Amino acid sequence: MLLLVGLGNPGSDYARNRHNIGFMAADVIVRRHSFGPWRSKFQAEIAEGTIGGEKVLVLKPQTYMNLSGQSVAAAARFLKVPVDDVIVLHDELDIAPGRLKVKRGGGAGGHNGLKSIDSHLGQTYRRVRLGIGHPGDRNLVSGYVLHDFAKVDEAWLVPLLDAVADTFPMLVSGDDAGFMTRVAHLTAPPKPPKAAKPAAEAAPAPTPAQVSPPPSGGSLAEALKAVMNKFKS
Repeated sequence: MLLLVGLGNPGSDYARNRHNIGFMAADVIVRRHSFGPWRSKFQAEIAEGTIGGEKVLVLKPQTYMNLSGQSVAAAARFLKVPVDDVIVLHDELDIAPGRLKVKRGGGAGGHNGLKSIDSHLGQTYRRVRLGIGHPGDRNLVSGYVLHDFAKVDEAWLVPLLDAVADTFPMLVSGDDAGFMTRVAHLTAPPKPPKAAKPAAEAAPAPTPAQVSPPPSGGSLAEALKAVMNKFKS
């Protein structure tokens, strides 16, 4: 069994926050792969299903972000899921909007949800880092992540969540690199149409052969007659 964790904050006030993209991705995966209904357990909302022949439990902690590890660790211990079989979906400031990366282990990078999971479970779980971009100033980060996605963000957000859900069987099978490549392909902007080649210029019309004018002082017939008369003399 795999334990798939989407990170976010509970409640309608936070539902569209950038910090909740992990919840959003979990919701789309559950719908796309026809999981069972959501129910409450482990201080979380959970849903069960199968992806690529593998049983998967999706978990959305309801403890608020900075206590996410309590819920994740409780579920992992009860279900006997090793930390290496835990996948966490979370927002990532250091990746451009609409892009993602998968990594195993490493630091939390200032993310409070990851810090909590690290402290309760360890660090060797896989992270699907969903890019939301950076506000440009670290003093603006808190307000930025707790602010709703703008309407214009839907142009990249919806295709990204759809691509993650559609391609998730590759991640379940352990093909992290293939998963990243496929998502990048599905979310790439369409290529601009090739410019039409300019029409070939028409070849210049051939110059007509120049005909030497007859000698001055008479017609061509008269000139030939004069030449013949010389042979007769």
